[in-house]
Amino acid sequence: MARRASRAETERRRVRPLRWLMRCVRRLLLLAVVLAAALIGLFAVVNPPATPYMLAEYGRYGPLDRTWVPMEEIAPVMARSVVAAEDANFCLHWGFDLDAIRAAIEAGGQRGASTLSQQTVKNVYLWQGRSWLRKALEAALTPAVELVWTKRRILEVYLNVAEFGEGLFGVEAAAQRYYGIPASQLSPDQAARLAALLPNPKERDPDALGDSLRRRARDIAGGAATIAADGRAACFEGGGPL
Repeated sequence: MARRASRAETERRRVRPLRWLMRCVRRLLLLAVVLAAALIGLFAVVNPPATPYMLAEYGRYGPLDRTWVPMEEIAPVMARSVVAAEDANFCLHWGFDLDAIRAAIEAGGQRGASTLSQQTVKNVYLWQGRSWLRKALEAALTPAVELVWTKRRILEVYLNVAEFGEGLFGVEAAAQRYYGIPASQLSPDQAARLAALLPNPKERDPDALGDSLRRRARDIAGGAATIAADGRAACFEGGGPL
């Protein structure tokens, strides 16, 4: 009996650390979910003070060039141009563009399929670079952001945190640096050129675009006009929910 009791006690001692570890993991996961939900709810109404990428770039360049402006102070054509350039079906999906994903798979991964919603989640909550962990977190957070934020809010945040050059964030700072005007006064051509900088703004200058990027800017300008005409801009303009 003594041996059996000793074995049972040994087994219990082995199990206790495992149970403790599992409890810790569950608590950490619950804490992460609660924190994520709180931040998603907070940034639905409060502007993010900074992003992980901004903090990293601050370490490289020092003070960043960034000025937050509400959607009302951004030229509508700028918003349409970014949507045309990055996610033409922005108003039609719930965070993931399945058609774009299928096209990317068929192209062998040579083209991107991230929506503006996914890019906003990555910019605001996560880190840059390619990793399965980041993609998994992005996939988990994107539907939650789509559920809580309006499309207009998603686009407003994206336009204010997107990188437009070295140490340059947000469309207001980009409009001031490149054209000396506020974002509210951007012309269709200027808006298309700024949108053409994405997603590699450090390697591009809107006033010195190569032939391929000039063609891309023209395509973006045409796309911006198209989504305005066919209703695909309604969710972030006056015709859709605010």
